Amino acid sequence: MEIMPILLMLGVLFALARIGNRLFERMGMPGLIGEIMVGIIAANLVILDGETLIELLDITLPDQINGVGPNGRYVVLFALAELGVIFLLFSVGLETKVKELLSVGRTALLVAVLGVAVPFVFGYAYIEFTEGDFHHAMFLAAAMVATSVGITARVIKDMHMMEKRESRIIIGAAIIDDVLGMIVLAIVKGTTGSSSSSLPDIAAIVVEAVAFVLVVIAFAKWGVPRIYEWSEAKKQRAIDRTGKPPQGISLYAFGIVVCLAFAYFAEYIGLAGIIGAFLAGMLFADHAWESGMDKKVEAITSFFISFFFLHVGLQVDIDAIDGGVVVSAVIVIALAVISKYVGCGLGTRLGEREARMDSINIVGCGMVPRGEVGIIVASIGLGIIVEGRYALSPELYTVIVLMAVATTIIAPPLLSRAYREKYPPEYQITSEDKI
Repeated sequence: MEIMPILLMLGVLFALARIGNRLFERMGMPGLIGEIMVGIIAANLVILDGETLIELLDITLPDQINGVGPNGRYVVLFALAELGVIFLLFSVGLETKVKELLSVGRTALLVAVLGVAVPFVFGYAYIEFTEGDFHHAMFLAAAMVATSVGITARVIKDMHMMEKRESRIIIGAAIIDDVLGMIVLAIVKGTTGSSSSSLPDIAAIVVEAVAFVLVVIAFAKWGVPRIYEWSEAKKQRAIDRTGKPPQGISLYAFGIVVCLAFAYFAEYIGLAGIIGAFLAGMLFADHAWESGMDKKVEAITSFFISFFFLHVGLQVDIDAIDGGVVVSAVIVIALAVISKYVGCGLGTRLGEREARMDSINIVGCGMVPRGEVGIIVASIGLGIIVEGRYALSPELYTVIVLMAVATTIIAPPLLSRAYREKYPPEYQITSEDKI
């Protein structure tokens, strides 16, 4: 694999992504929407000699329907996108202290459970009433379940709202949501007759997922403080003995190793790598600011994350969209938004009786985006053959991709507006002020 074409690809796409980011920020919208739009344009708009930008850069996007595999350059782009969302969730974890997360544990659990149950029922019912195809219904329902926490996390971080209670509810619920989403996906794969997802396999995934999350949270709450106390005591003894602090390992480097190791382990046991990355970040949250670790991780994230949002846009094939697909997509998008908002809003109300409508609105909007999660579920459906045909039709695959992208684009401005309504910018001059 030659390095020069890859360097050209990365340089061009990153520059365009940053331009798109800045343009949308100037319009008062989250910059990530601009990055997604750049991906859509790069993959679909003909710009020179009948070729799109992606074709000019000689990148072969994956097309599972036609059996065309991606080339090496796309694999590099995909790897950067995956690293982007992993580091984003790691940086979010660095800002999420276990004590604060546990303080919204009951509410987050209710938001996650209802945010999974309601969309699943809506998605399943829609296909059953329109097509009557059980496998199509199950995969659409599974695609509507999971929340793409990477999208919401980026908006919350850009608005500097991570310390707000609603943000902790959203992040906590999204983590539980991902665990439940993987369980739902395992069950759906099992119902299609896939030999890799028998009942014992599904039970194993449930146990492993719950155990992994609970063990890490417990260790972050009780184990990490003791390790820090021991480390500080050892450092102080060295200072007393030699008059200068010992030269230890870099906390930043150690944190990156733990992040990647946890992401790998999460994938290994059947969960999403982003869950492991987030939990890894929580282990360092109490001391991330004082060590400067959060700023260093942010520098890595700001580069990689643009490729993640670019990748989301690249999945959209405009040529595959016809009238029937558009009608179905509009209905599914509406059901996806309404079901998540209603389910998560109801969970917020049940978890916190005193919650006002503005808080419910923030949580409901924050859980709407499906992003890459819905696309992954759709891709799995295309890879499973049931009774001589795909478990998911090409048309429904396109609908799910449009739903995932649309909810990704819709959610950020809705969430930004919801935050601004409850938390107006400080020192903002209003009509009631006298100067």
